[in-house]
Amino acid sequence: MSDFEAQLRAVSLRVTRPRLAVLAALRDHPHVDTETVIALVRAGLPTVSHQAVYDVLRALTETGLVRRIQPAGALARYETRVGDNHHHVVCRSCGAIADVDCAVGHAPCLAASGDHGFVIDEAEVVYWGVCPGCAAEPIQR
Repeated sequence: MSDFEAQLRAVSLRVTRPRLAVLAALRDHPHVDTETVIALVRAGLPTVSHQAVYDVLRALTETGLVRRIQPAGALARYETRVGDNHHHVVCRSCGAIADVDCAVGHAPCLAASGDHGFVIDEAEVVYWGVCPGCAAEPIQR
């Protein structure tokens, strides 16, 4: 049994070819949008529908096997790195996204100045900047 099959069974999801293909696509291409996931899955499963991929992404996100992130002004992206409350850095120029490990300690690695009675279990931080590739490009005027 593959790791993906075990992960699906552990959250009571049936093992299907589309689910395995989506997990593989996200493992190999973290931080991709839905259209990219569809294209990657269709490379191996040409007849899979858009709706099937949307349904798989929703099921994987709801069960915690996949994390959905959506930096301000960007399309939703997906990744299989879950459960560690890591953060992201986003390029303001090209939109590239990279993982940034948690700042300090265990989730939620940042302490809120006031919790207003909430039980906080996650902190989401997005760092913004310019990636090395865009920083090396000459400025267009």
